[in-house]
Amino acid sequence: MSSPLKHPKGFAPMSCCWSTETMQKRLPFLAWLPNYTWYALKMDFIAGISVGLTVIPQALAYAEVAGLPPQYGLYSAFMGCFVYFFLGTSRDVTLGPTAIMSLLVSFYTFREPAYAVLLAFLSGCIQLGMGFLRLGFLLDFISCPVIKGFTSAAAITIGFGQIKNLLGLQHIPRQFFLQVYQTFHNIGETRVGDAVLGLVCMVLLLVLKLMRDHVPPVHPEMPPGVRLSHGLVWTATTARKPLVVSFAALVAYSFEVTGYQPFVLTGKTPEGLPDPSIPPFSVATTNGTISFTQMVQGMGAGLAVVPLMGLLESIAVAKSFASQNNYRVDANQELLAIGLTNTLGSLFSSYPVTGSFGRTAVNAQSGVCTPAGGLMTGALVLLSLDYLTSLFYYIPKSALAAVIIMAVAPLFDTKILGTLWRVKRLDLLPLCVTFLLCFWEVQYGILAGTLVSVVILLHSVARPKIQVSEGPVLILQPSSGLHFPAIETLREMVLSRALETSPPRSVALDCTHIFSIDYTVVLGLGELLEDFHKRGATLALIGLQVPVLRVLLSADLKGVLYFSTLEEAEKYLKQEPGTQPYNISEDSVPEHKVALLKA
Repeated sequence: MSSPLKHPKGFAPMSCCWSTETMQKRLPFLAWLPNYTWYALKMDFIAGISVGLTVIPQALAYAEVAGLPPQYGLYSAFMGCFVYFFLGTSRDVTLGPTAIMSLLVSFYTFREPAYAVLLAFLSGCIQLGMGFLRLGFLLDFISCPVIKGFTSAAAITIGFGQIKNLLGLQHIPRQFFLQVYQTFHNIGETRVGDAVLGLVCMVLLLVLKLMRDHVPPVHPEMPPGVRLSHGLVWTATTARKPLVVSFAALVAYSFEVTGYQPFVLTGKTPEGLPDPSIPPFSVATTNGTISFTQMVQGMGAGLAVVPLMGLLESIAVAKSFASQNNYRVDANQELLAIGLTNTLGSLFSSYPVTGSFGRTAVNAQSGVCTPAGGLMTGALVLLSLDYLTSLFYYIPKSALAAVIIMAVAPLFDTKILGTLWRVKRLDLLPLCVTFLLCFWEVQYGILAGTLVSVVILLHSVARPKIQVSEGPVLILQPSSGLHFPAIETLREMVLSRALETSPPRSVALDCTHIFSIDYTVVLGLGELLEDFHKRGATLALIGLQVPVLRVLLSADLKGVLYFSTLEEAEKYLKQEPGTQPYNISEDSVPEHKVALLKA
């Protein structure tokens, strides 16, 4: 009987190694779960509870921003917790409804739950496709000024949109400019009860946040009583949103008992989780049935804006906290996590979700160790749907408005203008374009800002900075790559500074910073060589990189001279004896570069 094949000592089957690595990459929980400790369990439990207490009032409030009934905020708040446990690469990130995504949903779904759920499903499919195709790099084309312009405009739009609830005003339109006009026009109809309670809630949230920011860290040498008091303060300030909302609900319930209600209440919230069902691909109305095609046409640009902004927000949050806490995240894996969250969430009537900066900060500050903390958060949301919905009836809308206003206020970056003015003033242009146009239409603001950023980028490619060193030999050094839009700039500079002078001057082109060229650049160099030959001058290339040399060899460009160093080029161009150029042919290429070209 033949013995089984054995691998040499110290070697394992390659397929097994790749299989394990691939599994851990696609299911990151397999990497950390085998080493999970009781300490990590304790910290994840505390963090999960803290985030859960934060997300419940926020979910109710963000549903109002999205123009949906309050229960849809809770329907959207739990699926990401469970999916991210398996697929997430950040220990800090929490997925769920956010202010910005809720604002986008309100723009593109006409305050119709069916549209919102379908948008979640389609966004998830698009995000999954981008993840599988590893298209995360596309998000890099949305620059930081565009993001800052959008988030600052969103903060104003969302915050001002809650003024009507804070003051108890009714029948205020959702379009921003009409909203501003009608709010000031109807300011005399302010309900005193709502205004007072809303302002009190905002003050309480601000005070508790300041206390949270100034609580000194606990040291083991502190007396037990001091550590206990620190723990109580930390708990109260971390859970400030549910505490303030509970306080407001208790006040409203007290008035309800007396038979007088000075506040506008959230009202009845359906109990329990809806039965899982496929997203609505058509909607029946009194005027007939709206088909899937008509629904997609109605959402229009939202099918691009919502998934892209969801990915951008989530990955930005993940990378921010990964940088702070010294670990790395996989952008394409994050695409899969958020895409699957939206796809599966749509089966339970979720609207599109993304990573939340505020709740992620709570998660990190609570000492979370792994994505397992999200399991407790998700469980809390499900329990609230089963047992707490009757209590949500008494939550005043002004209290939820206070929660939203305080949550979006940090999104308005007051320092970015000064920073860009000092760093690069041209970046103020895409920021201002995005900021202003977002008040008209969000997609126009993002698109216009991105186009301005791309134009600025392309201008730097088409008009690269070229360092010029005067002397007997004119030395030109492009400070960045040389691509086809830039060849005319180089040609004009050479003509004006070398060939149109009397007598014509020889030029040394330092290619040290050029790592790739294209066919248009090759043609341009060929024309320059002809111009130099006609005027009896010489064009020499210095420091050619191997990729550039390979292209020139492939193009069979005649008459190109190049040197390894600037000293050799100057010596030859000054017609001093002892230095010979290399020609662009494999027979005359230096031996070390021939080896690289053949590699």
